[in-house]
Amino acid sequence: MVSILGTGLRSAVIAVGIASLPGYARLARASALSVREQEYVVAARTVGAGHTRILFRHILVNVADPLIVFATLNLGGAILVTAALSFLGIGTQLPTPDWGTMLSEGYTHMFQARSEVTFPGLAIVLTVLGINLLGDGLAGALNPRLD
Repeated sequence: MVSILGTGLRSAVIAVGIASLPGYARLARASALSVREQEYVVAARTVGAGHTRILFRHILVNVADPLIVFATLNLGGAILVTAALSFLGIGTQLPTPDWGTMLSEGYTHMFQARSEVTFPGLAIVLTVLGINLLGDGLAGALNPRLD
């Protein structure tokens, strides 16, 4: 995708977003099929609720929680992929600052100046760890049955 769209931050974000869409679609479909068979949806159908009311009041509300958790957990992976693309030279280009570009530039001086690769690497690790912990906390808060 990046080779078609060209280099740059926008192209990298579009490529990562398009590549992750099937996972979101699969999760949304599986969740909707599961929620559709729940007793409260069957009860709403029995009392005569319309398809639109059931969709917005019961199904979409309950499908949103897994999608939010999935999005926060995948955000860390998206950051890693974007940094990897920039490290390889097909993501963000100079003069736009990016952790992958910083790692790529510091890689050549790694033994003379370790801080040039240490700090961008730590920033990536801590950001991805923080986002994954946030996603794990959201999973516990939105679905208490997982604990």
